Amino acid sequence: MSKKSLQLGKPTRVPASPEKAALDRVPNPHPDTDYAARFTAPEFTTLCPITGQPDFAHLAIDYVPGKWLVESKSLKLYLASFRNHGAFHEDCTVAIGKKLVKLLTPKYLRIGGYWYPRGGMPIDVFWQHGKLPGSVWLPDQGVAPYRGRG
Repeated sequence: MSKKSLQLGKPTRVPASPEKAALDRVPNPHPDTDYAARFTAPEFTTLCPITGQPDFAHLAIDYVPGKWLVESKSLKLYLASFRNHGAFHEDCTVAIGKKLVKLLTPKYLRIGGYWYPRGGMPIDVFWQHGKLPGSVWLPDQGVAPYRGRG
């Protein structure tokens, strides 16, 4: 565990921006075993950098940890920090993936950003890092192609 104090177990405000958000990591209790972990954020929100209008997405993050796991409260707060942040769909999705890779150094990570339409067109963004170990079963992310995302 890092020497800094984790956000877990104490009141923590939503950070003002992704740049001010802290992601915490904790030791993987099974570093000798390849397995996948999934986080979903079905109500991810950010702002259009042009109009300032809200954009919504369903994010699915899958990773095969190495030495580290992302601490879930810090991930929740980091994702919430985007709610007043202006960025394009592609930027948000890829930046989240890259920040997690930098923090965790996972064996594999993929993120799917399933964005609700703006201007009548959904924009889905997918990014991955590393190669999925052959021994790991990873199901489909389970987000339906756009039909009202319901």
